[in-house]
Amino acid sequence: MTARLAWFSPLPPTRSGIAEYSTDLLPHLERRYTIETFDEPRAHDFVWKHRQRAYDLVVYQIGNAPCHDYMWAYLVAYPGLVVLHDARLHHARARQLLQANRRDDYRHEFWYDHPDARKDAVEYAVEGLGGPIAYFWPMRRLVVKTARLVAVHNERVANELRQENNDAAIDVIRMGVPALGASDDARRTVRASCGIEDTATVFAAFGKMTSEKRLIPIVRALASLVAVGLDAHLVVVGDMGEAPGLRESIGPPLANRVHFVGYVAEDAVATYLAAADVCLCLRWPTALETSASWLRCLAAGRATVVSDLAHTADVPSSVALRVDLLNEDASLAGAMRALAANGELRRRIARAGHEWWRAHHTIEAMTADYARVLDRAMVRPAPIVIGLPRHAVDDYSEAARTRTAPFDVRIDDCWRG
Repeated sequence: MTARLAWFSPLPPTRSGIAEYSTDLLPHLERRYTIETFDEPRAHDFVWKHRQRAYDLVVYQIGNAPCHDYMWAYLVAYPGLVVLHDARLHHARARQLLQANRRDDYRHEFWYDHPDARKDAVEYAVEGLGGPIAYFWPMRRLVVKTARLVAVHNERVANELRQENNDAAIDVIRMGVPALGASDDARRTVRASCGIEDTATVFAAFGKMTSEKRLIPIVRALASLVAVGLDAHLVVVGDMGEAPGLRESIGPPLANRVHFVGYVAEDAVATYLAAADVCLCLRWPTALETSASWLRCLAAGRATVVSDLAHTADVPSSVALRVDLLNEDASLAGAMRALAANGELRRRIARAGHEWWRAHHTIEAMTADYARVLDRAMVRPAPIVIGLPRHAVDDYSEAARTRTAPFDVRIDDCWRG
């Protein structure tokens, strides 16, 4: 009998990289499993459906974006396979709990996740300071301890989780993306719409432009290229996120060289990739994520520039030029200048990157890893974990029990149907 999976993930029309990830992946997995999806609007149906006929495995696609917040209500009560797209989850938990004024719940979860931290360290975020605390203390122990199995997209991250949690099952699923096709005239059409000559070097950045995407240093580096006479442009494809005022702040001589496209549907991304010569895929600080947008650039055969991160140290130097975070401005400007001035270097980096994608990061490779990990997770029992924060195990039925007590109604009997 075909195994039945409950798949918790944001889905389109939500603008999320994980929504696109699930959309790409699910048709391949559905050849082997029966899968029912539960995004936020449909999640409330999971409990009664699971009670009516239990799923063989619940799969949670967890990240820091708000579109993942709804999953936390199910993680502990229905242990399953947790795919960690961000291995640092403090951003999500602090935002969700503190915005709901659940300060004590946040404190107790922080203390559970980080028993060795000073107790008063939690007050830093409680008082609204945020920032670096999210990177110093990742707040992931509760998730890892209560899952049947945890999967990540990077072996170095997996080893870090294994060292922290000796009794947890940790596995690796290679991130995979499809090759995107564009029309033959896509390059010319996009460049013409932006007023860019065909001989110019076009740098592109993709995705939601949060501060971690380093857009401000990228603009500074572009200015240094223009200052030495290089004909270079920057095309920014994606929501402006946390930098909505950047467009207005750019003046001469860059005003006509930085082009903000805004959000585009996934099927239009290939068009802008075709117009680019180099893709800038920077990330700092990092939540130890694997960048699907970077892999799409590799799949499209584009030269890329990435931040030099510890968890990507195994990627060969031939695949992408790396930016030294200790000297970011000079390193980034040097990489961009080299690629703008040397077409053969661009082609060599692009070829190596494409071969890396083909060898390690296709949809087929990811599907094969998922099949192995899903089958492993299905036969693992749910872990028995003691000492969890009270709010993590509370079924919030106390009010219903109080109201029905005078009528001799047992809430548990109602739930059993």
